[in-house]
Amino acid sequence: MQTPEAVVFDIGNVLIEWQPERYYDAVLGEARREALFDAVDLHAMNERIDAGAPFRETVYATAAQHPMWEDEIRWWHDRWAKLAAPRIEHSITLLRRLRAKGVPVFALTNFGDDTFAYAQTQYDFLAEFDRAYVSARMGVTKPAPVIYQMLEADCGIAPEGLLFTDDRLENIEAAAARGWQTHHFTHPQGWADRLVAAQLLTDKEAMP
Repeated sequence: MQTPEAVVFDIGNVLIEWQPERYYDAVLGEARREALFDAVDLHAMNERIDAGAPFRETVYATAAQHPMWEDEIRWWHDRWAKLAAPRIEHSITLLRRLRAKGVPVFALTNFGDDTFAYAQTQYDFLAEFDRAYVSARMGVTKPAPVIYQMLEADCGIAPEGLLFTDDRLENIEAAAARGWQTHHFTHPQGWADRLVAAQLLTDKEAMP
């Protein structure tokens, strides 16, 4: 198999944990959180932001449509850094060690435009990619095949030269269908092992 020319990271649940239900459970309790998520499709709201809708305006408009849950829905914007936490430190270490060896590192992420700009103020490593491909800025979200094609066209690397990790299997399958090398992310150690197998890092470099 070809040695990858660049490594492509998803962000949510690869570099930062993204489990909004966990935060709401901690604040509201599981039963009240379930009632909120049953009443309001917050993940569909977030998908609209990932597709290009403005972050604050979309969250606040949704909140206004559901007066019983207005404050709690606004937390999606107002407390976003608490929802998108904690950092996955081993993955961040792997990103930095790849870059230290001169391996180009890209992000390919479903993320809002202004949300990503805000996230970069909260997480230093989000400014460290050689290229960041953000769905809201591209006008398309994973796993649509065109988003992978757009990345290829922009970076000039053939599909087989890209190694991509993502926690969502459908995103991995769409990349693999284009000929990308892929890794389904479930834990940073598995990703570390994959980077060693690809001869991009040594065992020592892949350690936490």
